[in-house]
Amino acid sequence: MSQSQIPVAVLGATGSVGQRFISLLEDHPWFKVVALAASDRSAGQKYSKATRWVLDTPMPEYAKDMVIVPANTDAVQAKIVFSALHTEIANELEPAFAKAGAAVCSNASSYRRGEDVPLLLPEINAEHVQLIKQQRKNKGWSGCIVTNPNCTSTGLTIALKVLDNEFGVKKIFATSLQALSGAGYPGVPSLDIMDNVIPNVANGGEEEKVEWEPRKMLGKFVEDKITLADMVFSVHTNRVAVIDGHTVCASVQLDKSVEPEVAIQALRDYKAKPSARDLPSAPRPVIEVRDEADRPQPRLDRLAGKGMTTVVGRVRRDPIFDLKFVVLSHNTIRGAAGASIYNAELLVSEKLL
Repeated sequence: MSQSQIPVAVLGATGSVGQRFISLLEDHPWFKVVALAASDRSAGQKYSKATRWVLDTPMPEYAKDMVIVPANTDAVQAKIVFSALHTEIANELEPAFAKAGAAVCSNASSYRRGEDVPLLLPEINAEHVQLIKQQRKNKGWSGCIVTNPNCTSTGLTIALKVLDNEFGVKKIFATSLQALSGAGYPGVPSLDIMDNVIPNVANGGEEEKVEWEPRKMLGKFVEDKITLADMVFSVHTNRVAVIDGHTVCASVQLDKSVEPEVAIQALRDYKAKPSARDLPSAPRPVIEVRDEADRPQPRLDRLAGKGMTTVVGRVRRDPIFDLKFVVLSHNTIRGAAGASIYNAELLVSEKLL
């Protein structure tokens, strides 16, 4: 580890999101993985022996011979802890790590609604990271918890940020087509999803997340708190037979009507604030707009900007609202592991470790 690299750990390292963390952290210029933590049944084994690798890229060499440790503050010593834990386990462990002084960058949903917990997409709400100062004051700990949103909220919220900045967003009607990898591994049984669409994701709760989380991310950060954005969502969430890449079809009512061409230009022109623009994981570009009548498509577009770019297409008039469009985001890169890593980079650049 070079002197400048920061020691980091992955909790839930053997699962599909944990694997994505391990893949994305290979050769990271700022971070060095010093611990891989998982359940007691995996602890003590070499990572390569304990893990059924499910990504389509090879297991990084650095991880293969690392010995898995228990997911507790005695076994894991790192400045940044990336959490790919299940919600029930995250409820208990994430505050313990924050209390011990670690910056917890979480993919779990446990604390997204916390009034003093930032729900971050740095390219659209980097200023919300300052909420950590209030969190530390409230909790009396030196560490922190920072969350990224539900993977379906991610791309939709990034597109809405631009439209809200330029034209004001009032109402959103959206339908998701969510990839199988969002369910983890082994995920949805093959006989349930083949030749099928399942109009209920995660046994309920998914729609409520996507209807609420964007309001926090698009809200105003004033006087150490976030005021939720004044907009209304109606969302349908569906699981489809796609491996990676969540697609959302959205119709939006604006404060002022706008020609599709104007909205397209605004989406193409959008840039993150300087504090988030040049970080190692920053999407380049933030948004890619496709002109083809049949794009974006998960298989063709999910790896835009190394999987961190939000892809928008089919921007056109809506006969009920004002605009409708399709948005695609890679759910396990931009919507999960890549999101938490990007959040950690923002913490470092803002000197909040």
